[in-house]
Amino acid sequence: MRAYLPQGVPNYVTKEGLEALKEELKALQSERIKAGDNYIMANFIDATMKLLIDRINSAVEVDLSKSKKDTVSFGAWVRYNGRVVRIVGVDEADVNKGLISFISPVAKALIGKKAGDIIELKGSGKIKLEEVSFEPMELTQIVNDLPIKISTTAESRPRKIIEEKPATVEQTQPLLEVKDVDLSAKADEPRRFDPEVNDIEFLPIVNERGNIVGRAMYVELHKGSKMLHPAVHLHVINGKGETTRLYWWHVAFGETPEKTLKRKLAETLGLSGVNLKLKRQYIRDSKTERELVYVFTVVSEEDLPVPPEGKEYLDLFAKD
Repeated sequence: MRAYLPQGVPNYVTKEGLEALKEELKALQSERIKAGDNYIMANFIDATMKLLIDRINSAVEVDLSKSKKDTVSFGAWVRYNGRVVRIVGVDEADVNKGLISFISPVAKALIGKKAGDIIELKGSGKIKLEEVSFEPMELTQIVNDLPIKISTTAESRPRKIIEEKPATVEQTQPLLEVKDVDLSAKADEPRRFDPEVNDIEFLPIVNERGNIVGRAMYVELHKGSKMLHPAVHLHVINGKGETTRLYWWHVAFGETPEKTLKRKLAETLGLSGVNLKLKRQYIRDSKTERELVYVFTVVSEEDLPVPPEGKEYLDLFAKD
């Protein structure tokens, strides 16, 4: 998925930004060749290339030579409140590097203003515009949550960031001795299975046939966006045909459902070389997400981790 650009708004880019998009396309074309018969990666790269080509075709390169040199406009370097940023296109923007999108609130407030102007920006207080330039200036980059300046010229070199070591704190309380900790209380507790949640993990977006058409972060997929993404459900069955355990995982980007399941079985349950059977496939639709579920079964008498037992967890498997 590309950076957000409101419908009807021109896709303004700098010269450097357009070149970067074209380089990105070349890299994807090389990756597409390497993907070969891997349909999952090929489908993803094709979808990515389509969005990228649309951006390149719609790009409007701005001629900075025609800009008013004393007024903030697209492509300008701007110093305000002791910080230097550059106003660029949506695909170029990286606020941590001092590159802000022309549709961002700060950029909108700065455009049309001149050095010396003071702007009231809701949520950010007052902005004092100190300098406008259409020649490269050192941008203010955010590293380890602290601002530093980096040069935008070709001769620039990475700055070495030196972090101060925390001051030594005198130990005022004695360390807890091992004899004070009752380790036996947990010795006989069964192993627990905790579903994996990683808000910043990228997961595949698929169509109803399971073909990858994009990707999005976990947090985006579980807050009502209803973008379809794949998951695997596993029913562990004993020799009597009774279901003893229920587990689920998201299908990892670049993997088939079965490959993800086999990997997770080995990593989290300690099972390998088992005979998995695909029971069914369906779309699970809830208030917060939409999943293409692959239901597998496996016969095992192993003492496996105990999954959560609450209604919310069991409801995930209601239609299996």
